[in-house]
Amino acid sequence: MGRLFGTDGVRGVANADLTAEMALGLSVAAAHVLAEAGTFEGHRPKAVVGRDPRASGEFLEAAVVAGLASAGVDVMRVGVLPTPAVAHLTGSLGADLGVMLSASHNAMPDNGIKFFARGGHKLADELEDRIESVYDEHRHGEPWQRPTGASVGRVRSYDQGFDEYVAHLLGVLPNRLDGLKIVLDEAHGAAAGVSPEAFRQAGADVVTIGAEPDGLNINDGCGSTHLDKLKAAVLDHGAALGIAHDGDADRCLAVDHTGDEVDGDQILAVLALAMREHSALRADTVVATVMSNLGFKLALEREGLKLVQTAVGDRYVLEEMKEHGYALGGEQSGHVIVLDHATTGDGTLTGLLLAARVAETGRTLRDLAAVMERLPQVLINVPDVDRTRVGSSAELAAAVTEAERELGSTGRVLLRPSGTEQLVRVMVEAADIEQARSVAGRLADVVKSALG
Repeated sequence: MGRLFGTDGVRGVANADLTAEMALGLSVAAAHVLAEAGTFEGHRPKAVVGRDPRASGEFLEAAVVAGLASAGVDVMRVGVLPTPAVAHLTGSLGADLGVMLSASHNAMPDNGIKFFARGGHKLADELEDRIESVYDEHRHGEPWQRPTGASVGRVRSYDQGFDEYVAHLLGVLPNRLDGLKIVLDEAHGAAAGVSPEAFRQAGADVVTIGAEPDGLNINDGCGSTHLDKLKAAVLDHGAALGIAHDGDADRCLAVDHTGDEVDGDQILAVLALAMREHSALRADTVVATVMSNLGFKLALEREGLKLVQTAVGDRYVLEEMKEHGYALGGEQSGHVIVLDHATTGDGTLTGLLLAARVAETGRTLRDLAAVMERLPQVLINVPDVDRTRVGSSAELAAAVTEAERELGSTGRVLLRPSGTEQLVRVMVEAADIEQARSVAGRLADVVKSALG
């Protein structure tokens, strides 16, 4: 069995790759592994389970709840809430385990399972590996000790989660948003209820799009991966800015009042300066991944701030932040972690803080985001190739070496396998956009021929 866990949990086509049987088995295995690790010692174990609105989340949630309860874990079902809300509630309710059912920005047929440890933190790699091992043992018929009678888990709905999460968000906000008209694109996803509610309670004049989830329309031509509708709505309504989330609302991208996109790098730059001004940016350092635009690094240097870069994936950003006590980190894709207030990327919190900075300074988002100049960057996703051979293909290595020679010191090349999908990402940065496109296109062709 290949490794099930990617950079963001277990993910695949629901009812094909990710079945009810797998969801139940992984939940049982997670309960056993955490029990082995002593997490449940001395008390009756408790878990929080939430999901995004995908239709498949309904049966997968039932399977997860059944698995946990059958392993003796009491379950609080919080319903449709963002991933960061489930992480927050896992911590605030003192749960031993959190489970989120979502495939984030992926298309509706996909779904995924993400586990959180006590406190709402992502599980360590070694625990995920152990869960896979125990799951495989059970799958092949190894017996396990099943609780009976009063020892089985009990299941109840926890309807207060919505209001508690909104209250948490508002408690973090440094100032109100009165006078700001803001368009929110909720991707027909998990934040369709809580995000507009939080912005309205903060004082914003809110316009929503993509806020009518029906189980089938999540991420369908809307949200952070499809910004055209948000750009048009910001212009149509004369809004100060627009905020876009993905399906599970752990990321945030923005649009300024002219309809121009503001990406994760720019959001990080704006928040970094705001946090430094409020003495909240510890060590004057921001953590980001190797995918960050070179213009982001140059902007931080110019402002006297330090940048620490990690491998791609918000889990690696978070690990670096926790290890060294940094307060702010994130990805160009819009995963932004404000560690004093969240244990994972939180798109609604990020959008609120960005809007709060606009309100506080009286400056436009366009003006604030101009602190950095994005250098031309081209990203090509190459599907249906063997992503495991990116680091071992001699043909591909030679092509990368030649591309780096051509770009010289004014650009860079990054090839990486996706952690959640069967594809390879080709990123090329250059001073000239046409050169970046040319080099990226040639490298994408080599990826297809060498790894196809």
